[in-house]
Order: sequence, then structure tokens, then C-alpha cells
Amino acid sequence: MADGFNPPGIWGPDGRAFSQGVIQGDGETVHITGQVAWDEKHAVVGIGDVGAQMEKCIDNIQAILDCVGGRLEDIVSLTIYFLDREHLPIIQEVRARHFKTPGAPASILIQTPGLVIPEFLIELVPIAVVPRDRFRRPG
Repeated sequence: MADGFNPPGIWGPDGRAFSQGVIQGDGETVHITGQVAWDEKHAVVGIGDVGAQMEKCIDNIQAILDCVGGRLEDIVSLTIYFLDREHLPIIQEVRARHFKTPGAPASILIQTPGLVIPEFLIELVPIAVVPRDRFRRPG
């Protein structure tokens, strides 16, 4: 059975049927809801600035991982949805700042015509594997 959680300090589901993070099985695999550039009050951060939006997405991901003892380096897979091909150099530069090789996550970039809110330029969907010696269940 999956064990969902919603950490404080980032935007929440507000009654919608999802969890920000889901721990697979009894241990270390953590599936994270697609992260967008929302702050904890659902205000869009970095309107018109894909770099600022990607940084906010990564900040949200780190907040979720913090709840289970995880780090960005624990991310094994990262799906990135983006709107504009001209943003790719910025996306790749921000990604390279946060994820170093070797060990960077498997990654896919998917161009999409739009995201749930028109101001969103990017959405990140990671899966992490937190080592058992650091892993802790939230709450």
C-alpha cells in the first residue's frame, strides 16, 4: 500500500485527491506529485521566468524530500514538462546546477501546449530512492 504525505511550507492539495509525496512499499521509493512554481499560498512564483519557476519547483521537491530524510541526489528519475523550446538552455542550466554527473537522474523533457495554470512554464515530476539509513516516515 502507498503511504501519502503533504509537508508543511509548500502548496497543498486543498481537498483534491492527491498527495505531494507517496512512499512506495515499506521503504525508500518516493513518488512526488508534479511540482509547479506555486508558493504555499498558491501564488505563482516567477511569472514569465522559466529559470525562477524551475528553481521554485526544485525548492518544493527538496521540501518534500526533507520530510523523509531525502536529498535531491536521491532522485533517480525526473520528468520535465515545458512549454517553449527556447527555454531549453535555461532549463538545462538550472538542472545542471542541481544535479551533477555521474549520478544525475534519468530524465525526459516533454514539450506540452499548456499546463494547468496559464502562468506555469514548467512542471517537474521526480521519483526518488532514499537510502534506508536516512529514510524516515513523515509525521
